[in-house]
Amino acid sequence: MKDILKLEPVLKEKVWGGKKLKECYGYDIPSNQTGECWGISGHENGTNIVSEGSYAGKTVRELWENHRELFNHEQGDEFPLLVKIIDAQDDLSVQVHPDDQYALKHEGYAFGKTECWYILDREPGAKLILGHGASTRDELSNMVEDKRWDDLFNSVEVEPGDFVYVPSGTVHAIGSGVLILEIQQSSDITYRFYDYDRPGQDGQMRELHIEDSIACSMVPHKDATPARPAWEEDGLKIERLIQENYFTVHKWVLEKRSGALKRANMSYQLVSVIEGGGQIQTEEAAHLLKKGDHFIIPSTVQHYEISGDITVVVSETTK
Repeated sequence: MKDILKLEPVLKEKVWGGKKLKECYGYDIPSNQTGECWGISGHENGTNIVSEGSYAGKTVRELWENHRELFNHEQGDEFPLLVKIIDAQDDLSVQVHPDDQYALKHEGYAFGKTECWYILDREPGAKLILGHGASTRDELSNMVEDKRWDDLFNSVEVEPGDFVYVPSGTVHAIGSGVLILEIQQSSDITYRFYDYDRPGQDGQMRELHIEDSIACSMVPHKDATPARPAWEEDGLKIERLIQENYFTVHKWVLEKRSGALKRANMSYQLVSVIEGGGQIQTEEAAHLLKKGDHFIIPSTVQHYEISGDITVVVSETTK
């Protein structure tokens, strides 16, 4: 098979969600409290269905299990990455994610959760929480016990186009009015430090995980977001957002022309259209692309051409 895997989004309601996933991307959201679009996922809690082509109706999870040739015969029981768009109409809980070792020991799951965020849009003055001010784990524990939240959490304003790296152990929260593209390890493990004393969708207070949160947190906090080298190649403006142990992420900008790409490494690529539109031509077929589309270019595709006025974010596992 030498064609892309175009995917149907999985939409998830959240107590902090809104309706921008419909307004900005045209998704058929289940309610006006829709917080997440899982655009590319093989996770058991929400795996995408292929929408067209020879594998139409199959899920990413099924293809990972039964057609590993599409993924360069990569090893592992679980599809390794998860790509989301998150609409935070309200503040998300302040949380932290475990690393692989902690997740395996305490949750029985192979992946912790390292993630990164590309800021798609934001309301004026919107902020993130990124890190904390404690110097030691004892100080962190004491500040949490005393509920000194304003003193503890670091708050930063963001602009569209900003990029933030959130390795496991980073205390963080997406603030009200922020729309992001998130690339992460395929894990749904979240430990909540603080949730603004608000009830969940069922009317009950959501569980906090103070002991796990303190145990997993990076102390002291260090900002690990890297520099962003940029260059032009094959008609594309390319910017490397990050290259780390679990994923490598680039932004490609194509302005009213074509970019022909031949791939030598035979890796597979996860692609999200964040602006504009166009077309991708593979060895088998042509597909129209629009803002909000998500698809996989399997390792079996050796050549493709993208045309149009389009911006995409391309994610790969790091070898």
